Amino acid sequence: MLNERARQILSYIQDYSREHGFPPTIREIGTAFSISSTNGVRYYLNLLSREGHLKRSGKISRGIGVPSLTTAARGFLGIPLLGRVAAGEPILAEQNYDGTLDPAGMFGDPTGLFALRVRGDSMVNAGILDRDYVLVRRQERASAGEIVVALIEDEATVKYYRPRASRIELVPANDNYSPIVVGPDSGFRILGVVTGVMRTIGR
Repeated sequence: MLNERARQILSYIQDYSREHGFPPTIREIGTAFSISSTNGVRYYLNLLSREGHLKRSGKISRGIGVPSLTTAARGFLGIPLLGRVAAGEPILAEQNYDGTLDPAGMFGDPTGLFALRVRGDSMVNAGILDRDYVLVRRQERASAGEIVVALIEDEATVKYYRPRASRIELVPANDNYSPIVVGPDSGFRILGVVTGVMRTIGR
């Protein structure tokens, strides 16, 4: 049974790990809770470990891991943010790593997911606005009507996927834009299907 101080320390470790991508040191925990002795901090860590809330390794300075956050603490939890994608006319897809988006509790297993930041307004009627993040399941096939991230030669765009008998159309969700007609020699391929949208308030 955890006491109030142990719960506070556990919450601190969880928040710190999410924010920094790695757990705090014993000294950092001591400073945060005005515990002058490292043995005093170890008492609470041992208590949390016995209750199954922590995993510890005494061989490294930041050898504290919360089971649900252990992967995050090692820097692997999160959807890679790879650049920007056009939601107007297609633009060059910038494949530059730009941090991660934490999918915890939102999208399940992040394997095969990546994120792109939208630039443009061609998908506003689908609820995808300029500067939103779209979460994309990496796959090469899509069903008609799904929102996809598609590559045309070296340019990427997010649109509704509409296959026709003799061509493929990438259809915007904004009447101010016309569909992009994909010809046989366009270098077209699907990068993935959009599974979610994220945005911040007061951008």
